[in-house]
Amino acid sequence: MPVNEPLIDALRIDVPCRIAEIGCGGGGTTLEILRRAPAGSVVHGFDISPGLIASARARVRPDERAITFALADVATATEGPFDRLVSRFAIMFFDEPPAAFANLAAWLVPGGRFAFAVWARASDNPWVTTVREVVAEFVEVPAPSPDEPGPFRYAESDTLITLLDGSGFCELDVHDWRGALPIGGGLPAKDAANFAIASFSSFSELLADAGDAALNDARQSLIARFSRHQQGGAVWMDACVHIFTGAR
Repeated sequence: MPVNEPLIDALRIDVPCRIAEIGCGGGGTTLEILRRAPAGSVVHGFDISPGLIASARARVRPDERAITFALADVATATEGPFDRLVSRFAIMFFDEPPAAFANLAAWLVPGGRFAFAVWARASDNPWVTTVREVVAEFVEVPAPSPDEPGPFRYAESDTLITLLDGSGFCELDVHDWRGALPIGGGLPAKDAANFAIASFSSFSELLADAGDAALNDARQSLIARFSRHQQGGAVWMDACVHIFTGAR
């Protein structure tokens, strides 16, 4: 994932650290952090999904003791202390953001740093506007609410800066990363279309409710759109990501 490099760089891991990834999913970024961290570092991945934690644990070598994966609701769990916190596209989905960020601040040691990646505006992310446009050809798609959990909840960076400032974080900053991302981690157009529709539960539910014909037609339309962006057997599309950094 191209976003991993600038996100990990933003952590400034220049000495051995205790690092926690928030919403680690299948563990790909967690493993990359361990590969890039100085010897002696320990990395912990946390996620609320039992299936994803099981997948992440399956990727760890039997003799690897510097990385662990645990099932946890990071909004309420007591963990740490950690020297670094990192999250790639997970913090946008907290039900109660002020309480969740205050809890995460308590995970950090004084002076500890964090780096959180979130999606910038939808208009700067054609990978998602393309999916939305295709789905809207076949069903009515309601406008998303910026106050509810969702991928573009913090597209306006001031919203998250205010939350972090009120939760015990300091030295706050945000910068943008722009580049091309592989849809679904590097899938061809057909598989990328299936992945994209499934990734947006609201879209897949709307299409399922409309019937098999709508779902199949939307899938074929998205395959055609994605095919225009296929290179080397994978669909690549432009994206923009906010990377927030700070300390406790």
